[in-house]
Amino acid sequence: MSELLQDPQLATFARLVLALLLGGIIGIERQWRQRAAGLRTNTLVCLGAAAFVDLGQNLGGYANVQVVAYVVSGVGFLGAGAIIKDGAGIRGLNTAATLWCSAAVGACAGTGQWLTSLFVTALLMVINLGFRPISRFIDKHSITQDQNVVYRIHVVCADTHEAQMRTTLLAHLAERPLTLRQLRTEDGSEPHEISLHAEIEAPERDRFMIEDLVQALRRDESVTSVEYGEGSSEVE
Repeated sequence: MSELLQDPQLATFARLVLALLLGGIIGIERQWRQRAAGLRTNTLVCLGAAAFVDLGQNLGGYANVQVVAYVVSGVGFLGAGAIIKDGAGIRGLNTAATLWCSAAVGACAGTGQWLTSLFVTALLMVINLGFRPISRFIDKHSITQDQNVVYRIHVVCADTHEAQMRTTLLAHLAERPLTLRQLRTEDGSEPHEISLHAEIEAPERDRFMIEDLVQALRRDESVTSVEYGEGSSEVE
């Protein structure tokens, strides 16, 4: 194996295959969570970073340093495109950071640092999978938990009534001591349906007030279903 990798072309192929596999591993986790940058995006970023860095290494000298710098800045622009301002909040920060780390994995693979690329991938998976319950635990037990409580409300209605439902939701919130943090729309599971996802903030935990809001929304004839639950402030 080591003798085969002495051939520069074969070594390049091996590095690119490694980057493709590791980028795929990162992307599978993102695709599973239905993030904007999923399997293909992370794989492409990882593979592209490896290809550019491998090219710079083959050119040698200062060109290698320049290529790495351009990869970092280029992926930064790509990550910025994944960050979306949604209402009062921001989505996509974790997606952008994952893309950045995916490029780092590809860069390590492109320079032939096999163990480093594997180690970075493992750490990235630990952060995205293992740190999620920890961050949610911290959110629920933070020093502000007694002052502000976040609720998530999911409303499914006919797509022709989207504007009306938004207006209705805002009107009901205005009647209560609730603050809208986010409001986004997704396609529903059935044709001609849309799903409104609202993140609202209450000054204190008040289950009766939230249930009263939910019941008010359910009385709308265009509404198929309404669900709610306490949410996390972490938005990816």
